Amino acid sequence: MPRDFWAPLRALRARVTASLQTRVLLLTVAVFVVVSLPAYVAFEWIVRGTVVKLGTLFAEKQVLFDRYRGLEALMREVSLAETLTRSPVVLAWATDEADPAKAAVALAELERYRRSFQDHSWFFVVHASGNYYFNDHEGAFAGREFRYTVRSDNPRDGWYFRTVADGPGCRLNVDRDDNLAVTKVWINCVVADAGSGRALGVLGTGVDLTAFIREVVAIPQVGVQSMFVDRSGAIQAHRDPGMVDFHSLTKDTKAKKTIFAQVDGDDDRAALAAMMERLVAGRNTVESRFIRIGGKDYLVGVGWLDRVGWFNVTLMDVDAIIDRELFAPIAALLALIAGAAVALMMVFFRRVVLDRLGRLEAGIHRMEAGDFAAEPDPRPDEIGRLSRAFARMARKVGDHTATLETTVAERTAQLRRLAERDPLTGIYNRRGVIAAVEERRAPGARDGDPLGLLLIDFDLFKSINDQHGHHAGDRVLSEAARRLESVLRAGDVYGRWGGDEFIVVAGEASETALRRLGERLIAAIAGTPVAFEGGDEARVSISIGACRIAAGEPLDAALARADAALYAAKRAGRDTVVVHDPRGDVPLSA
Repeated sequence: MPRDFWAPLRALRARVTASLQTRVLLLTVAVFVVVSLPAYVAFEWIVRGTVVKLGTLFAEKQVLFDRYRGLEALMREVSLAETLTRSPVVLAWATDEADPAKAAVALAELERYRRSFQDHSWFFVVHASGNYYFNDHEGAFAGREFRYTVRSDNPRDGWYFRTVADGPGCRLNVDRDDNLAVTKVWINCVVADAGSGRALGVLGTGVDLTAFIREVVAIPQVGVQSMFVDRSGAIQAHRDPGMVDFHSLTKDTKAKKTIFAQVDGDDDRAALAAMMERLVAGRNTVESRFIRIGGKDYLVGVGWLDRVGWFNVTLMDVDAIIDRELFAPIAALLALIAGAAVALMMVFFRRVVLDRLGRLEAGIHRMEAGDFAAEPDPRPDEIGRLSRAFARMARKVGDHTATLETTVAERTAQLRRLAERDPLTGIYNRRGVIAAVEERRAPGARDGDPLGLLLIDFDLFKSINDQHGHHAGDRVLSEAARRLESVLRAGDVYGRWGGDEFIVVAGEASETALRRLGERLIAAIAGTPVAFEGGDEARVSISIGACRIAAGEPLDAALARADAALYAAKRAGRDTVVVHDPRGDVPLSA
């Protein structure tokens, strides 16, 4: 292999390394590629949302179109049958079937309606006797309209008893005559007493649905399939006769051919059932949503035909209805805009960033060297040169600044210790305690819980100095500070308030907690005698006045209440703790 095989790659690498502009260009292209992926996903999402919106509007229009396109004849038959159920002569015959005069008048009325019915046929079942009367389109049974008697134990008569059980109104029952290749829907309307609502019988007619299915359900539409189902979801009209559920009124639910059986998932079945319930309740005129049927997502539109008790269901393949290639010009335009944005960004970057960095670099070199000569650099990267120039300057200024800040910090710490620490005990003095408490109570401090204040004073401290000398008093104060620290928690503030007085600001704020803390302090300080040089020792005791520091209360006010409690402790015989009563001015004795 020739030795200079890698030379072009090294030259390319050197060029990329030496030029920030090239690297930014490559980075921009890479970012553009990375951003393009979610942008494509977002574009697809927008396209799908648009398609869904258009498909939903199409579904609603299609459902309404199917509702009124071929149902006029069927609705007319239902209206005629409903009108016949309210005929006075029919009602009179149903209540007194044995009266020949009433029968004759009623049969004449039924015959008149037979000529108005599309099928030119009628049937009537008198509920009291179960007698079934019928006449066909040829009038072949005129004068002998009675055909048979329905019985509850005959499965073929189940349609009648089911219709009566469902109450007033009309029910549709689809049947198919395979011999004649004719599909019929029977309109069964309940005849009821106007006053009591008691069922007097069922009458109706039949409608040939063969033409309806051919003109409405089986009409060829790309990506659209229509069907009609009843309240239970049983398919009543479909372009495939094998999908129609005949005798739906008398079938068990599990044996019916329903729209729910076509749906793939339980969630979609539940959603479809909820859509149908809302339509029956009258909340909407049309409902639509995507449902997976046969492994494919269909936009399903549903409308409720309250007069006949059917739903018209339209399945739409949105991808077949709306061509996604219509959005291709938009995608091309977006890609062109993105490419133009990359080019403009590079021009902007060169003029606004690179040129300014070059001028700034030259100025830094002149300022650093004291003249206008440029200092050579082994790497020609613009940002690299600038960073090294700033690093040299920062290093020089930083050395001086660090030394100065260290000295200032040490001196500040020394001064603060001198200002806030008691030289005898090494703990906070009055100034240090006030500063620490204010910091703890400052707005935004993490510890926002109520605080407790304990003011501590030695009992008969002067007698210690009188008996053992002032050095003994100093020894007692130093030992007391050490014992205070052993009892208190890390977050508690304590210090020497002045003379033989100490102060504690603790996180324990309840009366019980303050009393217990005071008792522990008394036990710690007075429990063991304080030993002096030379073998002498003295037993000391303290009195404590405590109170709660209310939120926002000035420290001076709390000190006044703690001092009153301390005075009460002294009056109570010393060597005790008294907590100030927050409900009044009288301290509570421990």
